[in-house]
Amino acid sequence: MNLIEQFVNLEELSQFHFLLEIALILVAVKIAGHLSKRFGQPAVFGELLVGVILGPSLLGWVHQSDMLRELAEIGVILLMFLAGLETDVNEFKRTAYGSSLTAVGGVILPLIAGFGVGLLFGYNYSTAIFIGTVLVATSVSISVQTLRELGKLQSKEGVTVLGAAVLDDILGIITLSVVIGFVASDDSGGSIAGILLLLVKIIVFFIITLLAGRTLLPRLFRAVSGMLTTEVVLTFGIITALAFAYFAEMFGMAGIVGSYFAGLMLSLSSYREELFEKVETVSFSFFVPIFFVSIGVTAQVKNFSLEMLYLIVTLTLVAIVTKLIGGGMGAKLAGFNWRSSAIIGSGMIARGEVGLIVATIGLQKGLIDQALFTAAVVIVLVTTLVTPPALKAAIGRRTEPSQNA
Repeated sequence: MNLIEQFVNLEELSQFHFLLEIALILVAVKIAGHLSKRFGQPAVFGELLVGVILGPSLLGWVHQSDMLRELAEIGVILLMFLAGLETDVNEFKRTAYGSSLTAVGGVILPLIAGFGVGLLFGYNYSTAIFIGTVLVATSVSISVQTLRELGKLQSKEGVTVLGAAVLDDILGIITLSVVIGFVASDDSGGSIAGILLLLVKIIVFFIITLLAGRTLLPRLFRAVSGMLTTEVVLTFGIITALAFAYFAEMFGMAGIVGSYFAGLMLSLSSYREELFEKVETVSFSFFVPIFFVSIGVTAQVKNFSLEMLYLIVTLTLVAIVTKLIGGGMGAKLAGFNWRSSAIIGSGMIARGEVGLIVATIGLQKGLIDQALFTAAVVIVLVTTLVTPPALKAAIGRRTEPSQNA
């Protein structure tokens, strides 16, 4: 045993390599965010890009791990909890019609176009329809952060994007369930029964969420606010976000839907401002940066065939254009003018963590292979990177009212 090994257990030291990765991520994210804003882009653009640079695709300094994945999951849950706290419920109600049309347009067009591209590249019907399903789900977390930085999250366009993305996520999960049900089961009747059960579970989830949010949560926070311990309101706010996220997943939906509605319910309480300020500090100092970097780290762009590169380029363009047109036309039909419709369509482009979840399920179910999964990750990454500058370009200088109607 040499002198170094006498004082340092190399095996134990390797176990703490994760601490160095976290420190590197936090430093890189803040520098990248600063540089991004210096070049006129939202900080989230640089934060996403630095994940690609640090990850296996380029430098290979940071690798995906269970710990990084779990911290990123907490990050996106808290980010959506903040979005719920920041949402004006009255404005949310006023934009429900526009959100619904935006969501429907943003689901139908990508699904059909993705299915067509899959068939064009020689995939069977099951794989082709799943490619369309991957393009359906919208990740609102990137748009939320970009809209927050640009001061537009509380605008009619921002609230419409939030509402549409929540509905989009629900429609995407139903679509995913339909695809998996009919592909994985030879008994179509059983599949239909499973889909009907999922719809019932979604309805029950929203009923329970509304009842708990309007009756149980206010009483709970009044009761715990007098406890003789530090930051009790903050702690129970985070507990609520995590519990609602878990509850949503129990009922077959993404956890981000639950955490968003937890924030939305608490936005009606007198603790809204205190919760927002303190959760924002905790989230953006640690968890949210890790979430943004983890998206870039997931991509491993190596050894693609020429045909796969063609597929990636084609699907990426389809993913961007179909959400922009589908979501934008839905907003236009709801009465928004062209500028506002472009903002809303741009806010629906990113696939983010929702697209990754759908792609992972497809890989597990055998609907796509490893190469197509990696391609899906790249598509998710590119659409996510495109969203901040697209939103910024669409917003530009506001010279007209946000809505004609």
